[in-house]
Amino acid sequence: MNLKRREFIKLSGITVAGTMIVPSLLQSCSGSPVSESAAGYLDHFEVTPDQLRKVLQAAMEKGADYADLFFEHTVSHATSLQDKKVNSAYSNVNFGVGIRVLKGDQTGFAYSENTSLDSMLRAAKTAASIADSTSSFKTEVFSEFNPPSYYKINTPWEETVISQKIPFITRLNDKIFDGDKRVTKVNVSHQDSTSYILFCNSDGVLSWDYRPMTLIYAVCIMEENGRIENAAVYQSYRKGFEFLTDELVDGLAAKAIQKTSVLFNAVKPIAGEMEVVMAAGDSGILLHEAMGHSFEADFNRKKTSIFSDKMNQKIAEDFVTIIDDGTLPNDRGALNIDDEGVPTEKTLLVTNGKLTSYIHDRISAKFYNVKPTGNGRRQDFRNVPIPRMRSTYMENGPHKKEEIIASVKKGIYVEDFSNGQVNIGPGDFTFFVKLGYIIENGKLTKPIKDINIIGNGPQALADITMVGDDLKISDSPNTCGKDGQGVPVTMGLPTVKIKKLTVGGINA
Repeated sequence: MNLKRREFIKLSGITVAGTMIVPSLLQSCSGSPVSESAAGYLDHFEVTPDQLRKVLQAAMEKGADYADLFFEHTVSHATSLQDKKVNSAYSNVNFGVGIRVLKGDQTGFAYSENTSLDSMLRAAKTAASIADSTSSFKTEVFSEFNPPSYYKINTPWEETVISQKIPFITRLNDKIFDGDKRVTKVNVSHQDSTSYILFCNSDGVLSWDYRPMTLIYAVCIMEENGRIENAAVYQSYRKGFEFLTDELVDGLAAKAIQKTSVLFNAVKPIAGEMEVVMAAGDSGILLHEAMGHSFEADFNRKKTSIFSDKMNQKIAEDFVTIIDDGTLPNDRGALNIDDEGVPTEKTLLVTNGKLTSYIHDRISAKFYNVKPTGNGRRQDFRNVPIPRMRSTYMENGPHKKEEIIASVKKGIYVEDFSNGQVNIGPGDFTFFVKLGYIIENGKLTKPIKDINIIGNGPQALADITMVGDDLKISDSPNTCGKDGQGVPVTMGLPTVKIKKLTVGGINA
């Protein structure tokens, strides 16, 4: 999927004819040919293999160990509806190249919003200043890596216009209003983006990626006897325009009404320590925040994670296996290559209760003398890559959901969170539960809302006593923040029982 950049910028947000412009073959000045796929991306960023070699040469001229170039061109659109009218729309273009240089444990970095050779050379020389010796570096021929495609699409967003999206936005608004007379207000928003990525490094690797992304989000507000409740519904995937369907909209509308209606009957539980059952799906946010970050290798390399000395040790029950996966089809956290040009994979972090891998970028992989896991990610070309999760989930266990709930005499079942706070090093967490249920004598009884659950991630992991066989990957539009950078992620969980967490509520 390659469209000339100038054409793309000109057409995006206005109208796109869907023209595909792919040079049949591009010859570098030294005569080395590149494939049609590589040529399309080189043409998109208006650079040549010889220019890339010159920039890498400048980045390595002070004796660096390694250098890479990350080109990005992202066009995003957002449309919002409030008060029954589509009254907000905007587009944004992000274009440039980030140049990173590594020397030992040190990183030099600079970026340019212009891909002319002079601009890139100036940025490369700035990044190169991290080193202070001489170099005989020379790259003759790039070795191409044509990545797999984990997010195949039918209709690219750059071939659509806003008038094609508005009917789905207004239909969602109307369906929610029509579904319940208590609805007083609905907010709907839709976003889509398209990213072209070109990557090369001093090891001679040349690769590329085409990254679509979309999300739809609605908030339903109801009033009953003077009491107001609200709930949000959403979905996000790496899909094209085919993501928007009447079936999607109708399902979200029905879910919005159901989630908001149940809140009118919600109570607060009696506070205290108790068994907590995490519902399949969105409860994976606890796995991501309270446990997953502690597996990121930079925290372990700096000895700030509680797992820094626990590799190959038992940290959970035998039926607990945790995976970070970049290969789930059309998943929000999927990547064909990471932002260091490394192929993504399915990484086993915890295998049958034993810690078996950290989440690595190139720097941490070199430190631990292991291969990178494809987790080097960055917010955009203006930032350096760091170890980040993709889609983090727990594998199915041996128990049934009904069996897990039936085993709890007094506890809560939580299925929707609104926010939370985590101290990543030790893993202490507080999460705010938007919706759940009291469990009494093995049965779900009254709905609950607006309570905190408090605990420690590693201890909660060790305290998992039952894991269901109903793994569900969340389709929420989650964005993980770390070191000031946000990247799209997903998470998943089967039904899980934790034997003890502190639950907020009312006094007995």
